[in-house]
Amino acid sequence: MFRALRRANDRRRHADGEYGWLFHPYTGDELVAIDCETTGVDTRTSEPVSIGAVKVRGDRVLTSESLDLRLKRPATLTGDSIRVHGLRGVDLDDGESLDEALVKLLDFIGNRPLLGWRLDFDLAILNRQIRPRFGFDLPNTCIDVAQLYHRQLRRSVMEPEPRAQRFETVAAALDVPVMGRNTALGDAVTTALMYLRLERTGMPERQEA
Repeated sequence: MFRALRRANDRRRHADGEYGWLFHPYTGDELVAIDCETTGVDTRTSEPVSIGAVKVRGDRVLTSESLDLRLKRPATLTGDSIRVHGLRGVDLDDGESLDEALVKLLDFIGNRPLLGWRLDFDLAILNRQIRPRFGFDLPNTCIDVAQLYHRQLRRSVMEPEPRAQRFETVAAALDVPVMGRNTALGDAVTTALMYLRLERTGMPERQEA
């Protein structure tokens, strides 16, 4: 409810602004899968180090129409986060400023619906940076592929195991290749492929032991 009210308020405030078009209903046939690599897992303090996005049209993931942004080193970058995404401080020396990266992201995704794996995390990370700069949160409609998988899993088995929700486990169950795990663009592409698998063919049949 709070999110819906905030979105409605943002739409009223920005209807005639530079980014007012982002609040228009989308009438096309594309989705955008997004992912962020960050300095941690706390959405209140973590910062993005890379942002990946790829367009999906029909039953195709358009890897030729993608966004792969590496940002300047944030102050909160630590050894623990480096071990996850592999981006060291030196790897970010030539990164883009966050302001530049967010403008590119908004222009790329437009008002298309967004796909993501546990999308609330990525949205929290991005919106914490977008709101103070642009005055709104991302208004796009959203599809969380982890939740989509969980709903289909619940219909196919009595009680899904916790480990069945892991990214790599779901990709394997859906026979989807993991593309560059723990890279923003790689995870975005994999998430898009998982979504298409679920939407086009549904859950794979269970194999008898």
